[in-house]
Amino acid sequence: MYRSISRTVKAEAALCSAYVHSTPQRGDVCGGRLSAHDDMPQPFTQLVQGRLRRLMSVSSMSTGCAGGRPIGAFPVLLGDLQPIHRHVYEANLRNSVRCHVKYMECAEKVRKGGGDNAIARHTQRNKKLLVRDRLGLLLDGKDFLELSPFAGLGLPYGDIPSAGCVTGIGKVCGLWCVFIANDATVKGGTAYPITVKKQLRAQEVAIQNRLPCIYLVDSGGAFLPLQSDIFPDKNHGGRTFYNEALMSAMKVPQVAVVCGSCTAGGAYVPTMAEEAVMVHRIGTVFLGGPPLVKAATGEEVSPEDLGGARLHAEVSGCVDHFAQEETEAYECTRNIISTLNYELPGDNDVSVEQPLYCAEELRGLAPKDYSHCLDVRLILSRLTDGSRFQEFKARYGTTLIVGFGRIEGHLIGIVANDGELRYEAALKGSHFVQLCDQRDIPIIFLQNTPPGLAHTLTAAQAGFNTNRLKAQSSMISAVACSSTPKITVVIGGCHGPESYAMCGRSFDPNFLFLWPNARVSLVAPGHSGALLQEQDEIQSINDMLDEESSAFFSTGRLWDDGVILPQDTRKVLSNCLKIIKQQNYQTSKGRESSPVLRM
Repeated sequence: MYRSISRTVKAEAALCSAYVHSTPQRGDVCGGRLSAHDDMPQPFTQLVQGRLRRLMSVSSMSTGCAGGRPIGAFPVLLGDLQPIHRHVYEANLRNSVRCHVKYMECAEKVRKGGGDNAIARHTQRNKKLLVRDRLGLLLDGKDFLELSPFAGLGLPYGDIPSAGCVTGIGKVCGLWCVFIANDATVKGGTAYPITVKKQLRAQEVAIQNRLPCIYLVDSGGAFLPLQSDIFPDKNHGGRTFYNEALMSAMKVPQVAVVCGSCTAGGAYVPTMAEEAVMVHRIGTVFLGGPPLVKAATGEEVSPEDLGGARLHAEVSGCVDHFAQEETEAYECTRNIISTLNYELPGDNDVSVEQPLYCAEELRGLAPKDYSHCLDVRLILSRLTDGSRFQEFKARYGTTLIVGFGRIEGHLIGIVANDGELRYEAALKGSHFVQLCDQRDIPIIFLQNTPPGLAHTLTAAQAGFNTNRLKAQSSMISAVACSSTPKITVVIGGCHGPESYAMCGRSFDPNFLFLWPNARVSLVAPGHSGALLQEQDEIQSINDMLDEESSAFFSTGRLWDDGVILPQDTRKVLSNCLKIIKQQNYQTSKGRESSPVLRM
């Protein structure tokens, strides 16, 4: 085998050398952009050199292992961009640039929070730190996985930047922790329906992945004009406290830092956490504040005397740690996290192969629409370690690509759309999902489903669609019943029932992210004609779909865990896999117990 590789390497090296010396360079691929010359093919030297590089990589890995046997040396994907891809690639790239501009506009709006006046009032008059400065003191570094940063934008009741709270996952004393931090510059930290939804999603992530949860509480309570959408239902505000009790019983640690107002229902957050820290003169905890006391009894009382840190640390016992300043509170919280019973593995120096192709090229591979899709293996070759991928059932059900790869050393299964989810493809997907579940291998779904519903115009089509429906139902059942961790990235379209088989939001993936070009709707814009008759109605529905299928419309309503840039996908997936794996190191998870009850 190795002599065969050696002969191939020598032959291709000679061919490459001969071509370089006989032919001028006629175009290039640089920074994810093809040559501007329509009639110039991609240089043969690049293709040969790419193949040479990959063959040398395979050769060195094969001979570098004990006994000369490769360990996990999956085949290398051919990810070179060909001239035939050019018009699709450049159309996708132009669309990605437009989406990136929209992304940056949303990011700037979120960064400003409640605006300059609110920031000045928060920092100067109230002497409090901004929410991201708080996180800077709490977390090990600035790098963390933020969840749904654009939630709350474009809602019927107005823009609520970041839904009034920052949630995400970051490291505290080397341990991945979920954090839920109110941003009091946004409407004074008032909770809107989208705020409650975002907080519940963060708790769900903590429960599903058994991650410690830290609450940074600074909220004025619920927004009363929308109380019917905040208070009474199963997944409204009260669910927060139900989840706290459940997490405690599951031995998922919870710590609260009272760094602002904590009024009415919000007072239960720190009192139900296992440990609570409170900041002097800044934090307050009471069911009804001084104005309510005066209205009810006529008595005038200060916030500090009614529910300040000194009262709760010395008299009521509602908090466990008293902090003079905010900086002290976050240092105290870090000390609490360091007492949690986790035995993390030591850092190892195992080198990780980087993909052989540039991640920036993913911008041109992000589909503008279903007619601008290139082979999904081109995307995989820019995500997996060494661009390696062990494909499963490669010759069967070819419109679904499944197989094994690694991301930053983590073994994963990949299920990726490369066309319609037909009968054979769905059967293959069902088999592969069950295989990953049996081996306890996390699955990454790359979703790009057809824009319209399947037509049934003839008896033959009816039979074909019936068989496809049965096979898709099998795959849906396999995905729903699989207990292995699942991460979904919508790289193109998320349309219709096929999105269920590809682990859409209703199928509880551990994480779900969108690329900025993604579309989420029952049918894509321009494909509603089969469902409607009147031309005016068709145009109206298509206009609605064009607006409501946008990735930013979706993420504003928290149907996902955030919009990520294509070139950041490998890093995000790597962090998610590390986060999911951490629960294996908790030594105290064992059986469920009663929740921690306070005095």
